[in-house]
Amino acid sequence: MPGSGTRPVGRREGGTALNVIVIGGGQAGLAAGYHLRRAGVDFTILDAQPEPGGAWLHGWDSLRLFSPARHSSLPGWPMPRFPHEGYPTADHVVDYLASYEKRYELPVERSVRVRSVRRVEGGYDVDGRFADAVISATGTWWRPFIPAVARDLPGRHLHTVQYRNPQQLAGQRVVVVGGGNSGAQIAADLADHVDLTWITRRPPRYLPDEIDGKALFGIATQWPGGVGALGDIVAVPPVRDARDRGLLVARPMDRRLVADADTVIWCTGFRPALDHLAPLNLRDRNGHVHAGPRLHPLGYGDWTGPASATLIGVGPTARAAVAELVRT
Repeated sequence: MPGSGTRPVGRREGGTALNVIVIGGGQAGLAAGYHLRRAGVDFTILDAQPEPGGAWLHGWDSLRLFSPARHSSLPGWPMPRFPHEGYPTADHVVDYLASYEKRYELPVERSVRVRSVRRVEGGYDVDGRFADAVISATGTWWRPFIPAVARDLPGRHLHTVQYRNPQQLAGQRVVVVGGGNSGAQIAADLADHVDLTWITRRPPRYLPDEIDGKALFGIATQWPGGVGALGDIVAVPPVRDARDRGLLVARPMDRRLVADADTVIWCTGFRPALDHLAPLNLRDRNGHVHAGPRLHPLGYGDWTGPASATLIGVGPTARAAVAELVRT
């Protein structure tokens, strides 16, 4: 097994193996599993989905990475080269995550949805299973956010998670709301196929065209203010093409435009999927859950580590979390 030469160090006082439960089998959970394996820790990964791939299984059809495969890897094993033109597709990422899981023989239990994590003497009760420590890596895809105003408007309302391709909306008046990467990419995907209106809260802020995921990781970890200080939208080739052809013309919010649409796609972000940690009462006023005694949230955004919600960025945070668990 790759990496099997590491010596076991994940031991509690008295020689008993540290028992860790990782909740979530997407990219963050697998990165945690890699470092737990190297540390010789006894662990299992509980994943609610029936197959590998995490949120990458559910993106829209044209979704691609921001970077070449070599700059989009989890720790230990580089993502294989994408054999076609352009950056890797979501399917390529899913294949990589499935192979990564097998390569490191990570103990993933599937179709296991964790309902609650509670403190008990010496550790945690995870739906009836005991754990000395918990790493929560459930991501954000499962908690899409749609503003409350959508409830009072006519028409069909979708979120990013429900969009698949332009054929889904052929012949319709479509409003895309959101000035981030998802909004720009979906608007670009639709621009040639529907009567499109793109609504953003402020004028779109494109990052310089030459910036890709590798540069984004460096900016997120080293630049004061992170990526947001430079812009909101990575100019991936389809977005750049639609922008340069004058098809991505953003308009400010107009309730009438939204009300007149056949379909509105709300590209308005996500919230951390942390309901299972509610019994611990660890949320702050921003809805974030910070590390508790032997409990680490992983991969939810910059508040859990710089660029930790990205393939290339989650590895260092996962390594630090495992090192902290072993040390304590």
